[in-house]
Amino acid sequence: MTAAPTPAAHPSAAPAARTRTAARTRRRAALSVLLTASLALVPAGVAHADGIRAKQWALDALHTQQLWRTTKGKGVTVAVLDTGVEADHPDLAGNVLPTKDLIGFGARPGDRDWARHGTAMAGIIAGHGHGAGDADGVMGVAPEAKILPVRVILEDGDSARARARTTRGGALAEGIRWAADHGADVINLSLGDDSDSAHPEPAEDEAVQYALKKGTVVVASAGNGGDKGDHVSYPAAYPGVIAATAVDRYGTRAAFSTRRWYAAVSAPGVDIVIADPDHKYYEGWGTSAASAFVSGAVALIRAAHPGLTPAQIKRLLEDTARDAPVGGRDDSRGYGMIDPLAALGAAARLRPEGLRTTAYGGRYFGPGPDTAGSDDAAGDWAGPLAGGAGGVLLAAAGVLWRRGRGDRRRAEGP
Repeated sequence: MTAAPTPAAHPSAAPAARTRTAARTRRRAALSVLLTASLALVPAGVAHADGIRAKQWALDALHTQQLWRTTKGKGVTVAVLDTGVEADHPDLAGNVLPTKDLIGFGARPGDRDWARHGTAMAGIIAGHGHGAGDADGVMGVAPEAKILPVRVILEDGDSARARARTTRGGALAEGIRWAADHGADVINLSLGDDSDSAHPEPAEDEAVQYALKKGTVVVASAGNGGDKGDHVSYPAAYPGVIAATAVDRYGTRAAFSTRRWYAAVSAPGVDIVIADPDHKYYEGWGTSAASAFVSGAVALIRAAHPGLTPAQIKRLLEDTARDAPVGGRDDSRGYGMIDPLAALGAAARLRPEGLRTTAYGGRYFGPGPDTAGSDDAAGDWAGPLAGGAGGVLLAAAGVLWRRGRGDRRRAEGP
């Protein structure tokens, strides 16, 4: 992430100011990616792929079989701004568009630290399974949607991560704009910064507003700091973003899920089966997964009702959410658990409003500005907000099933 502009200082203070700015840039540029915990092989008796689909409780919770009678997301593109996506994974083959790499260094395809988190998120959104009748492996919410991978962060174990923090801090803002300009109907941001130095970045806020103005829905994970102080997480806190909190299979808020005013809706985020480039399957947790489920639901809505605006879709998800908290909304679960089936039904009764910037309310025509502006709008609205510490993404533990990779070889991590 890029650092927010600092006020002009007296010349004698310039060296100190530059030092503070550089330090803040290094801290702010770190998007927390919590990928792997201890990994343990599951006994062979439960290692068959059929067991993977049975463990995908979220598909039943979201009534996907009924949803797929209307649409499976065909014609919709979901940009996954993440660590990359393995295009030839058996559960994603044919659904992944060419990657836009805005980092340009670090692990490469075939390395253990390549595209683990991004592949997991893509599988939740648009996995189509594999094997006879696609009955094996991971099925996503919108199995006919396309995934547009935009590499804006590195895996936590990537040896080049420190370099990326100091040299590619602006990749997220750049990636949001790039995705909006290259056909993304939805942008999934299963990432964030809720560190001690976290603060709103004007370039990122402007990029989000740019995407919204172009009609692209932006979804982000609310944060995994629920047991660490519930610190504000960006980009979830930017205006117009659909921020997703995590719940378990019983609809109960996950203890790790951040509670903040920007929470819009909740979605599955506990005991989630995820695909990996090593062609094994893992169970993981995190608001990363919740964000991906929401993005998949948005893809279905967009496929069935392409004229709806980001603001309409956000309201639609909020208005049709089930198991709403007392009072209609709270910071733990937003307006409740997403109910894409109800949202699809309600969407049929809506008329498109025309493109409108969700945050500021002004009508917008044309393709939008080519470059980020230099106004202070983002700083004005978010100046009082505080950052915090903690991770934002998804932890995985437990190999569920492994598929042979033929002749392909890749480095294995611990």
